[in-house]
Amino acid sequence: MKVVIDQDKCVGAGQCVLLAPEVFDQRDEDGVVVLLQENPPAELHDAVRQAAQVCPALAIELAES
Repeated sequence: MKVVIDQDKCVGAGQCVLLAPEVFDQRDEDGVVVLLQENPPAELHDAVRQAAQVCPALAIELAES
């Protein structure tokens, strides 16, 4: 799995950070998502998929391999 984020779409809701804090973080100044792991390990895939599904701005894209 490869994770791609679009920081321009991000509204800073933070749901991704709550669901997969090992993969996502937020900038302190504006809350925009920061990607910590572009290729997360298999044990995090379910949490990352859920984060992408609940993102209100659809700022997270996943490329399944």
